[in-house]
Parts: sequence; structure tokens; C-alpha cells
Amino acid sequence: MYILQLSSTKVTLANAGGKGMNLARLASAGLPVPGGFVITTDAYQTFVNANGLQNVIQVQLSNSAVNDAQSLDNASTNIRKAFSESSPPSNIRSAILEAYASLQSTSSQLIPVAVRSSATTEDLPNLSFAGQQDTYLNVIGQEQLLKAIVNCWSSLWTGRAIGYRMRNEIQQEEALLAVVVQAMVQSEAAGVLFTANPLTGLRGETVIDATLGLGEALVSGQVDPDHYVADGASGKIKSRQLGDKKIAIRSKPGGGVEKVSEVTENQQALDDDDIRRLTALGAKIQAGYGFPQDVEWALADHNLYILQSRPITSLFPIPYEQTDPLDIWFSFGAVQGVLGAITPLGQDAIRMIFCGGGRLFGVKLRYDTLTILTPAGERMWVKISDLLRHPIGVRAANVFLGMIEPSVRQIMIDLEGDPQLGAGKGKVKLSTLRALSRFFLPFLGRLIATLRHPEKARSDFNDLLDSELVRPVIAGEDPFIRLARRLDFMRDRTEAAFYNLLPRFVPLLGGGMAMLNLLNKASGAEVQENSEFSTLVMEATRGLPDNVTTEMDLALWSAATAIQNEPAARAFFQERGAAELADCYLAGSLPDVAQLAVGDFMTQYGMRGIGEIDLGRARWREEPVTILRTLQSYLQIPPEQAPDVLFERGAQAAQSAVDKLAVQARRKPSGWLREKLVRFSARRVRILLGVREAPKFYAVRMMGYVRAELLASGRDFTELGYIEKPEDLFFLHFGELETLSRKEPGDWKALISRARQAYENENRRKQVPQVLVSDGRTFYEGMPEAEVSKDVISGSPVSPGMVEGNVHVILDPRGAHLAPGEILVCPGTDPAWTPLFMVAGGLITEVGGMMTHGSVVAREYGIPAVVGVNKATERLKTGQHIRVDGSTGKIMIIEQRASDSE
Repeated sequence: MYILQLSSTKVTLANAGGKGMNLARLASAGLPVPGGFVITTDAYQTFVNANGLQNVIQVQLSNSAVNDAQSLDNASTNIRKAFSESSPPSNIRSAILEAYASLQSTSSQLIPVAVRSSATTEDLPNLSFAGQQDTYLNVIGQEQLLKAIVNCWSSLWTGRAIGYRMRNEIQQEEALLAVVVQAMVQSEAAGVLFTANPLTGLRGETVIDATLGLGEALVSGQVDPDHYVADGASGKIKSRQLGDKKIAIRSKPGGGVEKVSEVTENQQALDDDDIRRLTALGAKIQAGYGFPQDVEWALADHNLYILQSRPITSLFPIPYEQTDPLDIWFSFGAVQGVLGAITPLGQDAIRMIFCGGGRLFGVKLRYDTLTILTPAGERMWVKISDLLRHPIGVRAANVFLGMIEPSVRQIMIDLEGDPQLGAGKGKVKLSTLRALSRFFLPFLGRLIATLRHPEKARSDFNDLLDSELVRPVIAGEDPFIRLARRLDFMRDRTEAAFYNLLPRFVPLLGGGMAMLNLLNKASGAEVQENSEFSTLVMEATRGLPDNVTTEMDLALWSAATAIQNEPAARAFFQERGAAELADCYLAGSLPDVAQLAVGDFMTQYGMRGIGEIDLGRARWREEPVTILRTLQSYLQIPPEQAPDVLFERGAQAAQSAVDKLAVQARRKPSGWLREKLVRFSARRVRILLGVREAPKFYAVRMMGYVRAELLASGRDFTELGYIEKPEDLFFLHFGELETLSRKEPGDWKALISRARQAYENENRRKQVPQVLVSDGRTFYEGMPEAEVSKDVISGSPVSPGMVEGNVHVILDPRGAHLAPGEILVCPGTDPAWTPLFMVAGGLITEVGGMMTHGSVVAREYGIPAVVGVNKATERLKTGQHIRVDGSTGKIMIIEQRASDSE
């Protein structure tokens, strides 16, 4: 079928493309869509095949690359030339002209039409592809029409469209194109309407850009339009800003359009009544789709017409929409240093862990209805608005966020003034006090005991972790029964983690934080931010003993030392790439010394990996290339910079810092007491703060057991044909896996495919907010940055010292080789990044605070570090020579030498 009317019920994405499908949907809903028809993708395919164009396309694409604009342009030029030299087969030509004739009135004058491309990969909820293909306006006559259609077909192969598909990992052969032909609207005004504010995300605002004449002047960026903002519900106009509108595009009598100059800067393109009518029309369109829309419209003879509607793909999804009261969430991933998407089963595992915490307060929670931790954009978000509404909670939240994510804290401070949040105005219920007392009364007793005997408290906690680490025993021949038992084990152990560990962990970490606060007060650092005192306090936290992440890095260094000391093994590592070494390790064919050293490390830490809080992410023991590449870096470290030597120096520097703080405290009023408090608090800081990573390491080890068991079930179900590969199970939610284990029917491959697509689409997102608000607003940056000069960037200082070196921007450590002394610049870090710290000269991250993982480890290694640097991975370029001051948070660009970042 080559032609479909816009009113046809047979219009689909596959045969009409995104634009055609949306216009048909709008027309069927009774919205004012100009009449017309769709030339289907079947017609495009027939045209391509009849003219032998597929071979031309394949040859040209084989010579193009996504990062080579010239090659893309060359390929496009050659493909489009071949299209222009081809003609539609006679049956397609006849069908088009018959449909065109049906649009004409009885008048002897031909009705002009608009000819628009409609690709199967555009105007979708996850990818807009807006402006990638061509549109031809005011087309008059059969030959002009046929030429415009062929040009639309060829515009599927513009350089920008080819590159866009490459960047978004869309198979070129999957791209097809339909063409929409509609009666031309000779508009007096035209433009775009957004049913949510595309800049702030605010769902209740309608934003309209309008110009005079045809809308092409606006969408092509040739005109400064009028800008109106209205309330989406009432239509009340909130603001208006008139553009100069010096240029208009209007139809020419014989066909085509022309650009004309006009003096209209004081003329409003839309009157107030039209703005209200258009706002109401936008609300109706959004209601039909169920999510915010980007609408193209035109005004002619006082009538409004809808020319297109597509999702606003730039908006970050929110868990739900609500304005009274406002709910607020902050990024769980930002705190964990993991900004990418999380697999469906990984999301459920994290929520199960949180559910276990609820039992401590006498609250029974379900992971799938948990509101305090909820998914959006395939990431996890922590709801904090309920805490902010209480006088005590808002203060606690500010203290907590100030330590782990200062930029989020700043955003929260700004939001606290919003009357719809009601920050600090709530009342604590008696039931809430009872629930809190169940946890905090025993906590106070444990806190006192911890501060009296910190070594014993820490030792007892380590024993508890070991006793809680239970290996599963899964038996049975039936794969469905084995899966059910593995799911039971997963739920039991994840929900037990917080319940069993938090009552013992919180007094340790809370005691350490309290002692750090006391150290600040006793030394005077609290009132002299960024002073010598505050630097010494940071120094006092270097080389903390009994930190599981530090011990892991030192264990990897021990493996590197074993390889370094064996000439044959060292040569083997120097002569091969990391990928080949990883293959050798998995095959057991590394030199004996190396195989044993790496194997010992994997036995202890192989369950770790990049983004390890996500159960669905591969572990080092499955993909060891990162560890082998890091070992190669370690072999380049000179003896005087050996990590164990640096760690010992850090411990010595910490003791020296404590001594200096004690001496200075002695000189203050009540100096004898201050000195005692400094030494008392510093000793407990060093014993207790290293516990920060222990519960997470326990959780990761437990997840390692769970993941290994689920991969075994994955292999079972791959053999049975239910799924394509073992890892697919992690793209099903826990409840779906339970359904599978009960042998209930389900299209598992389709579910997995959709989940993978959502996961991959979200992983391509360039920027992720730090805070979401239920009215749709999103906040990406919180810390105000004082403008010193264009060569100075500011962040939060978290590890003292100053270092100069070359920038190395790394977005994913799996493919990274960091040379000794380079400044590591990355979005955020989790423990899987820390092996790179041992060779890094300094650290800069986009998220983080004083007590986030990367900050703690950087201090222990004595690496100057600055965190919370907005868009650091974009503003700094690999190869730039910079100076990092971890005491003041200043980053100075010394030399603008740069190369492509990894």
C-alpha cells in the first residue's frame, strides 16, 4: 500500500513514520489538522529497490565515520545525487498523483501543499530526530510535487541524519521514510508550543514562540520570535516578550517561499485571546498523549491549525506529577558516584535493601511500592521532601547533605523557600516519635559504648559482617525451582542487610562524624573555613586504617609487585594489551606468578566492578580487562611513589597534623581542655571513619553471590530458549522473574528488549539532574561559582594539597589507561574507580562532598581533590595542564593544550 489518508485507521509508525503517525492520531482525535495523505514507507522501499539505490547507500556508509563530519557530508552528497537522478516507478507515481488530485477543489487554481518527511526513527518518546529531514512548502503542480517527494526521500541520508543515527546506535538499514502531503496553511502567524517549560521542566507552564508568516523562519533559527509563557491550566498569561521579527517567510504565487524583511518588532504575533486558545489546545493534545508535547501550529483566518506534535524528549522524567504539596527527590546515584542507568533487577535490589531499614522503625515496606526510593529515568531517587517538612528533619537533612553532596544541599536550601513545600512547618506525630525511639534509644547506648571503646566496637562490627555473609546452597534439578529458590535467597539477604547492620553501623559512623565535628570545634577549624586549621583537619583523616577500599587497592598493588618482581611475568604484561591479558587470565594462561597474583585478588575482590550497586552490572571476575589495564599502569609507578609507601606516609602525615592541631589548640583559651579534646576526637576519627565503606562492601559481596546464582539460572533459561543470553535476567523486574519461576506465560524476550532499549537510551543521556521536583523542575547545578577568571574553576575542596599535571577526562574506567601523575577528571567515583587513584596526581569530579567515597579515599592517599565541579568533564579537556588546589577548591588552567577525551 503506497498511499494512506491521514484519516485512515491503518496508519502506523512502520508505514507512516513518526510525523505521519502523530498527525493521524491528532486528526482522529478531532484536532484541527490540515487535510492530506501519507506516502508510505513501502513506496520509499519500492523506489530504492527499483533504482538500485541500496548498493549506493551501503558503499557510501562504509566510507563514513560518526566523528568525521567530512566523510558524512561526502556520503550524503553522493547518496542524494543518486536519488535525484532516479524516478518513482509508474505505479507509485500514479498513486501519488491520484491522491494529490483528491486534495484539489473544484476551482481551476491548484491548492498549494506542504510536503514533509516522516522517518520511522523520528518524533518518538525517546528520540525526536527533529529537523533531521527536509520539508518543502507551498508546492504547486505535479512535477514540483514529485520532485519534492524524491528530495524528502533522499533527506533520510543527510549527513546530520546519518550521524544522528550512528550516535544513537540506530541501525542505518532500520531507517525508512514516509512522506506527508497536506494542504498548505498560508499562515498569518506560526510557531511552536511546549506544554511544559523546556528549560526548567515545570509541567504547569505552557511556553509559546511565535512569528509572523510561515513557521519555517522560526524553526530554522532565522528570526527572533515573540515569547509567551502561560499557565497551562487556566491560560493566564504569565509573561510576554516581543521579538524583533525582522524576517518573515511567505509563500510565492508560483510556488515555493521567499524571505522578506518586515518592521514588526512592536506587533504582537498572537493576541491574548489566541494565546489562551492555543494554550487550551496544547493542554488537550497533552491529555491525549499523556506526556508533555512540542507542538507546531499555524494561525490563518482566525483559525488555529496543528502541523505536528511530538514528545519533549529533553525533559527528564519525574516519578509523578504533584504541585500541592511539592515532593522533592535527590539523586541516589550522585551520592554513590554512579550516574548511569540501573538495570530493572538492580533497581529492585536497591529498594529491597531500603525496605529492610524500615523494619528498624516498626514499618513493613514492600520494595515495589516503596516511596522513599523510587525510579525515574532508569535511575534511583531518594525522596527527601517529607523530611524537609519537619523542623528537626530540615536541619538534619542540611547537615547530612552538607557532608555527602554540598551542591544538592544548596539546591535544597533554595527550594526550602517554596511555600508549596512547607519546609520546617510540619509537626512530628506521636507515632513517629515512638518509631524513632525504637531505633535511637538503643543507638545512644551503643554510641556511648563505641566512643568509650572504639577498637572493640570496630572489631565486633567486622565480626558481624563476616557472620552475616551467607553463601547460598541451591539444589534441585528443575530450573524453575532453582530460580525460585535463588529469588528467595536474594530477597531474604537484601532485606536483612540494613536490618541487621544499621543498628551496629550507625553508632560507628555517627560516632566518627561526631568526633570529626568535635575536632573541628576544638581546633578552631569550624570558624576558619579553608584555613590552615581546616586543612590540618582534612590531613588528619589521611591513611585511615581498616578501610576496605584502601585494603583492596593495596591488595592490587601487592599483585603488581609480584608481577614486577618476576621478569618473565613483567615482560608478558609489557608486551600485550589489556584485553589480551584479560583473555589470558580467564583462560588460565598468564605466567604462573601473575595468574596466582591476579587470582588471589579476584578471590577477595572479583565481585566488585564499575557501578557495582547495580546487580545487573558485570563484575571484575567476569570482565577483568579493567584490572589488567590498571596493573599495567602500576608497573610504571617508580618505587618512591609506591602506593603502600604513600599510604604509610599519609598515616604519618595524619599523626603530624593531629600533633599540630593539638599544639595550636593548647594556645587558645582553656587550651589544656582543647588539646585533650583534639587528641581524644582525632584518635576516634581515625579508628571509626574507616568503617564508611564496610556495609557497602558487605552488600557488594552478597550481591556477588546473588549475581553468580542468577547467572546460573540465566544459563538454564538461555538453553530452554526463554531468553537470548544469561545476562538478560537482570533486565526483568523481580516480580517478572517470580512469574517466570512459576512457569506462567510471558513474552520474556519482548520485555527484555524493551527494558534494554530504555536502559541504553538513558545511558546516552548527556546530563543527569541532581534534584527532581514533582512539578517537573529539574536542577543540575547547586553550588554557586564565584567568577574569578575564565581560567579558574571552583568546586568543593575535599583533600588538601596542590598538584600540577595534565588532565585526563575519563567517563568509563573500563577503557581507560591513566598515566602516573595525570589529573583524573570524571563524573563521579565508586570503589571500582579507586585503583586509578594510586597513579593519579589529583582528582576532580562533578558530584560529591566531604564524606563521599572518592573524597575519603583521595584523602587517604594524599591526592589533592576537588569535587562538585559543574560539568567538569566538558569544561576540562584531556591534555590541558592545570593546577589543582585541594585546600581551596580552585582549579587553574595553566596551558590550553588538549586532545580528545576518552
